Amino acid sequence: MKKALSLLMVVMLVLGALAACGPNREEQSSGNKDSEKKADDANKPEKLVIWEDEKKAGWLDEVGAKFTEETGIELEVKEVEMASKMKEQLRLDGPAGTGPDVLTLPHDQIGELALAGHIAPLEVDGEIKDRFTESSMTAESYDGKLYGLPKSSETPVFIYNKELMKEAPKTMDEVYSFSKDFTKDGNYGFLALWDNYYFAHAPIGGFGGYVFAEKDGALDPKDLGLNNEGAVKGAEFIQKWYSEGLFPKGIVGENGGSAMDGLFNEGKVASVMNGPWSFQGYKDAGIDIGVSAMPKLPNGDPMKTFMGVKGWHVSGYSENKEWAQKFIEFITQDEYAKLRFEQTQEVPTNQGLIDDPAIAENEGAKAVAEQSQYAVPMPNIPEMGEVWDPMAKSLQTLVTGKQGPKEALDAAVKQIEQNIETNHSN
Repeated sequence: MKKALSLLMVVMLVLGALAACGPNREEQSSGNKDSEKKADDANKPEKLVIWEDEKKAGWLDEVGAKFTEETGIELEVKEVEMASKMKEQLRLDGPAGTGPDVLTLPHDQIGELALAGHIAPLEVDGEIKDRFTESSMTAESYDGKLYGLPKSSETPVFIYNKELMKEAPKTMDEVYSFSKDFTKDGNYGFLALWDNYYFAHAPIGGFGGYVFAEKDGALDPKDLGLNNEGAVKGAEFIQKWYSEGLFPKGIVGENGGSAMDGLFNEGKVASVMNGPWSFQGYKDAGIDIGVSAMPKLPNGDPMKTFMGVKGWHVSGYSENKEWAQKFIEFITQDEYAKLRFEQTQEVPTNQGLIDDPAIAENEGAKAVAEQSQYAVPMPNIPEMGEVWDPMAKSLQTLVTGKQGPKEALDAAVKQIEQNIETNHSN
């Protein structure tokens, strides 16, 4: 009996000692959180360097201040010309340690930069992915990995002078009939830069052409659809506008865009196909513009315009990738994406903003959003770089009447295939 009692006392003493020495669950949980926070703070940089598009960074004054307030991280914001300098500057400044933590890029550059390690893949929660439209997230992905979060999208739309055209036609047949009557004495009913493949893809794709076929969720550069039956029908449609004199000869080649804009700004053109980047210039010229999605093609299908998505990316050379990602997750929240739209007029791809009055009641933004439903993200695989020049050359021979539709497209595809074989074969 005494032995049993003694053993019981020993067990109770040991348990008491363990209880006294060990923290309770609540204290242990709190301790773990504190440890995680300290570890997180230890990796926190004093500053993040951000490259935003030229003349588009003003909104970051307000949003950046909120990020700094929440995290204690200062921001150094630099404006860089996206179109021609951002990519090349990253290639130089990144390896030298003087580049950004975060930068903005057009999505069609993602494949090339991802392969070279210039931008880093992202791992984001499903809740954040669901923030954006599916097509814009597809545009920001390459080879099954996500490389950016979308900030805006753009695609060509139908723009008309309300003094010359009372409302936007629903079909291109209507546009054609209008143009036949209106085009005379230096005036034109409708103009488009269809010798430029960026714009020409709209009718070519709408009739059934495509650049690369999709296979198992990825683009197949060996399957080109630029000279199939649908593409030829699209080329025939394009050639008709030039051969019948509905487009002037001066809107071909590098100066075509400025020539078209000049005619529209002078009030000599009733309607054009152009992107949202042109809205302000037309307004500044005193034109009362109307904007809508592109009218449907004669086959009843919508024009499949190319869609470009601009996104936020983390530099592959950043030493602060985790915080750089947290920054782009922060600034792409709906309220901040809306603020950026209000200041830049670049249409965000946040699903929560589609019906927001700021966009729904903005004629230009609404047209871009509607046309984007039919648009195709420009292919972002490196092989796309081999497409532009051969297509431009063949389209110019098409619109100047030097070649027929099938002949011109066959020549383009032959050159594209040779370029891909030479520059991208393993």
